[in-house]
Amino acid sequence: MNVTPTRLPGVVVIEPKVHGDERGFFLETFSVERYREAAGIDLTFVQDNHSRSRRGVLRGLHAQKQHPQGKLVRCARGEVFDVAVDIDPASPTFGQWAGVTLSDTNHRQFWVPPGYAHGFVVLSEVADFEYKCTDYYHPEDEIGVRWDDPDVGIEWPLAVPRLSAKDAALPTLKELAASL
Repeated sequence: MNVTPTRLPGVVVIEPKVHGDERGFFLETFSVERYREAAGIDLTFVQDNHSRSRRGVLRGLHAQKQHPQGKLVRCARGEVFDVAVDIDPASPTFGQWAGVTLSDTNHRQFWVPPGYAHGFVVLSEVADFEYKCTDYYHPEDEIGVRWDDPDVGIEWPLAVPRLSAKDAALPTLKELAASL
């Protein structure tokens, strides 16, 4: 497995070893010992999620305040551009982001440790997005940041995404930081 650090502390891109031939492929998507040793993931996963979205859907940028979730994410079908944003005002990388294209052909995974906001946009006709979480989803604890906050400056590969009403109403990073 290849592990590539990003500019955000702890956020890494993981490229699992893929075994393939004319019949198809096999890959290990998680192993406690291997991921601890290679990627530094030393947390317990308590919940797995699977979402399906159509082209242009942007989900995010989401986080939880009291119950931050670490997320090991991958795209099992299709292609997405996935992003993590440092939302900790005390961090030296506050407001910075890291992004990676995840697809069913590159098999990459993205480790987003607890405390970062996370989101993705679908680039293919449809995408099945899977993620392992280190804490349970607590809807009353959810916080987030606007996808197009100019102070964060994410270089999304899509200019006009489809958003939920909730995601369209998320605050800017400055507004979120003031509320924390």
